[in-house]
Amino acid sequence: MNFQRGRNREEPEINLIPMIDVLLVILIFMMVTTSYAKFSELQINLPQAGGEASTSTVQPLAVAVDANGNYAINSKGVAYSGINGLSDALKKSAGTQTDPTIVINADAKATHQSVVNIMEAARLAGFGRITFTTQNQAN
Repeated sequence: MNFQRGRNREEPEINLIPMIDVLLVILIFMMVTTSYAKFSELQINLPQAGGEASTSTVQPLAVAVDANGNYAINSKGVAYSGINGLSDALKKSAGTQTDPTIVINADAKATHQSVVNIMEAARLAGFGRITFTTQNQAN
């Protein structure tokens, strides 16, 4: 039984305006806090070189040490009389080369100290390029 005949019922409605306002505020916040910085690229002008290729080839100095601590430079035996003597022998073997590559061929049973002696002698001689040779294991 409907006792309120003349009164119309209002339908409930969803008000979207506050929700749109909140979304706009979030959108503005995101736009303000996001950086749109364009990363600049480096403009590099590389130098150009001209001239003829070097005809002299750099010969590496092969320094070998065996298990007994005997040294050889370019397959010529060197009597070890200390690091300074080994350094002088390296300078003599280098000849006119200012910074040759020192290739260390050490026996597997050679002591670490003998290899460090070669490295120290190369440093005293002013040679900074040092490399080591290895051998693959035979299967």
